[in-house]
Amino acid sequence: MTMGMTAQEYKKRIDEALAGCFQGAAELPLAGLAEAMRYSLLAGGKRIRPMLVLEFCRISGGDVQAALPVACAIEMLHTYSLIHDDLPCMDNDDLRRGRPTNHVVYGECTAVLAGDALQAEAFGAILRSPLPAERRAKCAEALADAVGIDGMCGGQYLDMLWEGKPLSEEELTEINGRKTGALLTAACRMGVAAAGGGEALDEAAARYGAALGMAFQIRDDVLDVLSTDEELGKPVGSDAQEGKSTYMAMFGLEKCQDMIARLTEHAKQVLKEHFEDTAFLCALADSLAVRSN
Repeated sequence: MTMGMTAQEYKKRIDEALAGCFQGAAELPLAGLAEAMRYSLLAGGKRIRPMLVLEFCRISGGDVQAALPVACAIEMLHTYSLIHDDLPCMDNDDLRRGRPTNHVVYGECTAVLAGDALQAEAFGAILRSPLPAERRAKCAEALADAVGIDGMCGGQYLDMLWEGKPLSEEELTEINGRKTGALLTAACRMGVAAAGGGEALDEAAARYGAALGMAFQIRDDVLDVLSTDEELGKPVGSDAQEGKSTYMAMFGLEKCQDMIARLTEHAKQVLKEHFEDTAFLCALADSLAVRSN
């Protein structure tokens, strides 16, 4: 097993790899599309999903460098989802990561195409990676499962379909498990797949990802009430204004904090039962539970 890295070291490696993406297209007449794609892809962010890919690959005995394109792929996919989430026909947000959203800068048509292209390029990055063909296929399948009709897009559809309607805890969890949890779970599974890990490791990674994703969403709901626009980097209070059902509205702060703590402990316990070197992923789960943005 290779030596682990700190979050800062992982982020530096990921950011450097992402900075090299789509530079070849940055000439006329495609310069505008490449610029819009890079604007959102390089806008910062915590890079949690690509870090999960690389660390799960490492602790599953894989080659972190060979998995780097897979890590970049999930960040491209995540970025596409943010660009489309912010569009006027979806959440109609003007601010993302403290900067104007993609459609505000480049216009709606270019923003839609930038998102579409990033989704396609995500799968291209996996399929062009130096990993063995079977591992590439498993990574691509895990990502497709997380994004398609039974994943993120399905979650977005349910969110739109049930908007303004009081939801049960089960319905709220069904939306968020797809919208937020699916991609975090995929990142963990893709790391195991990139290393050629077996079914038991894949299942453990999925359980960690699902618990992490649920805790992440509950913390998001808390921050939407308690944070500020400046600290969060996007508008706060939008859930209440739109009459959305959230864990905060349903349970209140104390219960939400308790749920986050229990989910985080569960995620860490699953790791320790199946992997040896779990310090980084346990620390990541703890830090996400108390994040401020």
